Amino acid sequence: MSEIPLAPGKRLSQIRQQLGLSQRRVAELSGLTHSAISTIEQDKVSPAISTLQKLLKVYDLSLSEFFAEPERPDEPKVVIEAEDLIEIGSQGVSMKLVHNGSPTRNLAMMLETYQPGSTTGEKIKHQGEEIGTVLEGEIILTINGQSYPLSAGQSYAINTGIPHSFSNTSARECRIISAHTPTTF
Repeated sequence: MSEIPLAPGKRLSQIRQQLGLSQRRVAELSGLTHSAISTIEQDKVSPAISTLQKLLKVYDLSLSEFFAEPERPDEPKVVIEAEDLIEIGSQGVSMKLVHNGSPTRNLAMMLETYQPGSTTGEKIKHQGEEIGTVLEGEIILTINGQSYPLSAGQSYAINTGIPHSFSNTSARECRIISAHTPTTF
């Protein structure tokens, strides 16, 4: 793989081709339209996290594996600079994954920023658990149709195997710090 990271759509296209799958077959397996796959692979649109998760499920990859840089034989980093955080969010939701390059991590951490009116969209579901603290602003956590409004200073702990979503319905930016297991979000 080259030193310059590929745009997400190009990377998805490369993975699909390496697996010998057609766009139509990926559309069937993911429940997305062929047109959506094509548009994403051409980097004309950035996929929502839920859409990306559907594609990565077909490719048997986690979000963190998809966005992680190729493994290097170097020792894992101890200090991770702000510019080295891995952005996995889109559409008004920034999710920056803290990753030191270690393939044996047991815990993952993210710095999340939700712009006013933003949402994770469709419900997110992945095995494991997640804890987080709202650092600034307000967010609504919805689990199984029940909404939990959270504001700065409040924390949450959830089973991520249950579909959940985050929505910022306020006029202020919301910032959260969260950790989840397993690391293959």
